[in-house]
Amino acid sequence: MASTFKGGFHVPDHKGLTNSIATKPMPDCDVHIYPLKQHIGAPLSALVKVGDHVDVGQRIADTDQFVAVPVHSSVSGTVTDIKPYYHDSGAMVDAIFVENDKKYTVSDEVQPKNYKVTSAKELLKCIREAGIVGMGGAGFPTHIKLSPKTKVDYAILNCAECEPYITADHRYMLENPDDMIIGLKIVMKILDLKDGYIGVELNKKNAIEALKASPECDESIHIVPLKVKYPQGAEKQLIKAVTGRRVPAGALPADAGAVVVNGATSVTIAKAITTGMPLIERNVTVSGDAVKTPSNFRVRTGVPASFVIENAGGFISTPEKVISGGPMMGIAQYNTEYPIVKTTSSILALLHAPKTFDPDTPCIRCGRCVNHCPMQLMPFKLRDAAQKGDIDMAAKHYVTECIECGLCSYICPANKNLLQYIRMIKPEVLKKQREEAQKNGR
Repeated sequence: MASTFKGGFHVPDHKGLTNSIATKPMPDCDVHIYPLKQHIGAPLSALVKVGDHVDVGQRIADTDQFVAVPVHSSVSGTVTDIKPYYHDSGAMVDAIFVENDKKYTVSDEVQPKNYKVTSAKELLKCIREAGIVGMGGAGFPTHIKLSPKTKVDYAILNCAECEPYITADHRYMLENPDDMIIGLKIVMKILDLKDGYIGVELNKKNAIEALKASPECDESIHIVPLKVKYPQGAEKQLIKAVTGRRVPAGALPADAGAVVVNGATSVTIAKAITTGMPLIERNVTVSGDAVKTPSNFRVRTGVPASFVIENAGGFISTPEKVISGGPMMGIAQYNTEYPIVKTTSSILALLHAPKTFDPDTPCIRCGRCVNHCPMQLMPFKLRDAAQKGDIDMAAKHYVTECIECGLCSYICPANKNLLQYIRMIKPEVLKKQREEAQKNGR
């Protein structure tokens, strides 16, 4: 029987556009652009200057702050500029421009290790130095996640990939099952666990079979089939489905005895340790009805999205919306010149926006947003609080527990964009809570 959680909804997945398309290599791109913001945490400083030569895998930006990881060059070539540039978050971010010499000379910094004889402490250091972050979209530094303050019981790979259209992780499971399981075993070694779990939605049965058929899949690896339902891949919902445990309000997954790592991140961990190559490339799905040839690509970081789209045949017509990520949690873009970064799983181009919202339509109190909320919140109450600017009311109704999956907006028959209101009030609540904690000396 497939495991799942309470709430959620089966959103049409549209994965048929690319799930059978093998990952293609990306042709050479002349200029790569590396934003200094590619993770949650402290900002980075450039380690290179204009005119410097860089090699593949060389660190080009870093900081001594703990909640941060370096950025590496994915090509060899010359640094031509360091200036603010478009980022897929919508902000302008300092970025390093490298002219690709197309020789792909590998840096001396790239040194492989044998994970079986390397200590857990050294493995954790290697993961940090490889610039690895959560590649499912959040971008949280992986070495922090693998350093819980309490002992955990479960290491879980998140291979649900529940966002519509995206099939990048599906291809990792089919094409890199050995690396994915080796990455999980490295995580298990760091956390001192004998068993590891991989959660995969049942619309990826061939991926489940590929993982089971891997020579790396032994009695310590447990494949958990998951019900096809959005947002099955959300961290807290995945933990509930796999372990039966609930992450308490205000707590972290480790407080429920679990650590969750994205499937793509696991592949990258394995490659970083066994080959020494840091996070400099990833699978990217290019999909949507505006794309001529929907495809999966293996893309080096720094390539402009426009170049990736061009290699998918371009647009058949001008799209109404281009999204970095999926249609539920992705970010709409105002141009396609933003570069591919560590967290870019998909470029989605749609001829028509998935849904048009109406700010003037009143809430009809149908309760659908409540019934389907995966966090058992009351989104309509949070919208009311945001409209009134009532921070205390929003806190009372646990706005900080919202995972921003967008399901409430998707399912609302009155076409209210509840998530937009939640995103307006949530930072204010968090700010007030931080100020109160500082005042009380916590």
